[in-house]
Amino acid sequence: MDEEYDVVVLGTGLKECILSGLLSVDGLKVLHMDRNDYYGGESTSLNLNQLWKRFRNEEKPPEHLGASRDYNVDMIPKFMMANGALIRILIHTNVTKYLNFKAVDGSFVYNKGKIHKVPANDVEALKSPLMGLFEKRRARKFFIYVQDYNENDPKSHEGLDLNKVKARDVISKYGLDDNTVDFIGHALALYLDENYLDEPALDFVKRMKLYAESLARFRGGSPYIYPLYGLGELPQAFARLSAVYGGTYMLCKPECKVEFDADGKAYGVTSEGETAKCKKVVCDPSYLPDKVKKIGKVARAICIMSHPIPNTNDSHSVQVILPQKQLKRKSDMYLFCCSYTHNVAPKGKYIAFVTTEAETDDPQTELKPGIDLLGPVDEILFDTYDRYEPTNHHKDDNCFISTSYDATTHFETTVQDVIKMYSKITGKTLDLSVDLSAASAATEE
Repeated sequence: MDEEYDVVVLGTGLKECILSGLLSVDGLKVLHMDRNDYYGGESTSLNLNQLWKRFRNEEKPPEHLGASRDYNVDMIPKFMMANGALIRILIHTNVTKYLNFKAVDGSFVYNKGKIHKVPANDVEALKSPLMGLFEKRRARKFFIYVQDYNENDPKSHEGLDLNKVKARDVISKYGLDDNTVDFIGHALALYLDENYLDEPALDFVKRMKLYAESLARFRGGSPYIYPLYGLGELPQAFARLSAVYGGTYMLCKPECKVEFDADGKAYGVTSEGETAKCKKVVCDPSYLPDKVKKIGKVARAICIMSHPIPNTNDSHSVQVILPQKQLKRKSDMYLFCCSYTHNVAPKGKYIAFVTTEAETDDPQTELKPGIDLLGPVDEILFDTYDRYEPTNHHKDDNCFISTSYDATTHFETTVQDVIKMYSKITGKTLDLSVDLSAASAATEE
């Protein structure tokens, strides 16, 4: 270990593994260490025995749940947009050859007390019970505008410069009501709050196009895909990739102390009396607690069920977004459900997560609106975890720290953090122009 590396990465969470892979492909010499004896860090995947030990402090889960080894329960479950940035990164690094994806059955939104399919194009808008007759026509016109919009073709802009015009003004041009804007903004464009309405509309339109194009790609019921056996496969796939490019992975490395010189710049990492020298350190917040601050808390319920979420067309895998306004909250709530069809549970079993940014100290009460939509559950586990973001300046200390995972059940925010970190570490913009057909997903049962 007493060698010099370009980068030492600490923690094998999803963000750290993606960065390690990207940097290895770029030709940097990378050493990747983790204090745990398993991959994944916060975003690890647990079998049933591990799940019970962690959340119930019991050795043995109930027998009626089936064999422990048939469970792969992701602690940070997030679906991937079929044409999104994460899939582009997986193709860019060629990690897709280590993974098998399957399309996710459904994408739904909670509105006025009911679950509805998210309409993604003009045809679906006309069929959707989310809107009345006249609103459907207005929404259809808006969806056609978004579908036809091409940044490089001024004819498609309808006189609107989306780099200047606010999203709010584009919406009012089409006369959409607040209810429609609510589900489009949160369940289609996947914004976490209402701030986007006062930003230039280009990002809003691009997000809607990404959703529609991802949906069309596999002709499934949603724009999302998910690896068979869950996300636990991802860190290991990146570890293989890193090894191909000469990177080194080490698990079970206690302490992992970052060493700083007299100017406060990181120059290496010490573990078990050996120091690996490096130019830069990349890590999750737990490795440099003095350089991060708490910014919030996620509340989650992990449920094991014997049926799909009701009112989702019997979807074996599904995301339901509950926009904040619908619950009179400050943040959205998310339902994630996956099952034996993605090989994450034994036959006939479903794993559902209800997650949100905690606004109280009582997760059980706070998550009730989401849990009530699940129907009967066999077992339910409650948990909260703190979210941190870095406070350091990487130019001063050579440390690049990721932000904790949020409550979303899709990868869009996670990948934006990775892309920003990559640019800070390398001084380059990540090129994500790839042939998307290199990643395929099974849609059949």
